[in-house]
Amino acid sequence: MRTSAIPDRVYLDHAATSPLRPEARAAMEEGFRLWANPSSPHAEGRKARAALEDARERIKRALGWDGELIYTSGASEALWIALNRAKVKRRIVSAVEHDAVFRAAPDAEVVQPFDGTFDPDELPDCSGALVALQHVNSETGTIMQPYKGGTLAAMIRNTRSVLLTDASQSAGKLPLPDADMIVVSAHKFGGPIGIGALLVRDFNLLEPSGGHERGYRQGTENLPGAIGMAAALEAGGMESWSSQRADHMAFATALGLSGQIIAPGAQADNIIAVAHPTMSAQALLIRLDGQGFAVSAGSACSSGTLKKSRVLDAFGVPDDVAARTIRVSLGWNTTPEELERFAEAWAALC
Repeated sequence: MRTSAIPDRVYLDHAATSPLRPEARAAMEEGFRLWANPSSPHAEGRKARAALEDARERIKRALGWDGELIYTSGASEALWIALNRAKVKRRIVSAVEHDAVFRAAPDAEVVQPFDGTFDPDELPDCSGALVALQHVNSETGTIMQPYKGGTLAAMIRNTRSVLLTDASQSAGKLPLPDADMIVVSAHKFGGPIGIGALLVRDFNLLEPSGGHERGYRQGTENLPGAIGMAAALEAGGMESWSSQRADHMAFATALGLSGQIIAPGAQADNIIAVAHPTMSAQALLIRLDGQGFAVSAGSACSSGTLKKSRVLDAFGVPDDVAARTIRVSLGWNTTPEELERFAEAWAALC
């Protein structure tokens, strides 16, 4: 008796994490051979330090960043350093930031987005504050920068304030925004888990804490991770993401024919929030997982809960629509055939 083959699973949750690029894996294997502590003064330590600094320069070059770079364990640590070590008196954050921002700055002033973006005239007085406004939203794909009129970064600097941008979902895919500090996470673009960076325009923006990374971060650096991060960025630069843009946009259009695309403001093409006409998000996840599709119902830190998404609420999405919304996010190894398979499965559910 013949049985039909089970098709390969289709992974469409890259906003949570992307598979490790082969180039990054190979680079990390080389990094593991440099086992010495980069802070040690002996020959082995100096060799590890040279490799670490080479990776630092390669990452900066790949991102087009000419300031400083502090290695971190990921975006959450980078956000904590920026929000707690910046030389400011106040902290202002947008209502649609990742939960890691609110954990790092629970007492921050919160501002609401307007039509999926931020108008400088709508912000409170920013004098002497650190203002945290993300680049691309992790649940809807909304591009929060550039801002209305393109003047927000200049306005913030004119008030002697500091602009912090979480670029976890955009680094390596879109040009970096104009900001004083930028957060980057390697596993969002095919690098290893456990490595990220805080890009800093000038170290004078931060209070040092002692330890490693010029005294701005505790803990021994993750050398294999840093080398893997550099390799991932070099293997998949913005040009490769741009070449997939037409397929991604056509895919979003196809999903919108039978569902409701949640798109406040300008959209990145790799993260799509779509609401089913009648079925709950939890039911959708179960059905789609059984059919071989991995998607989510929001950011990875909250997708396992039954609570309404704080982000969708802040964007003004009605409760009944938010309860039927899933997130489909594409990555470096997503193929047109996979997008076609999901679009067909989605249409059949609707």
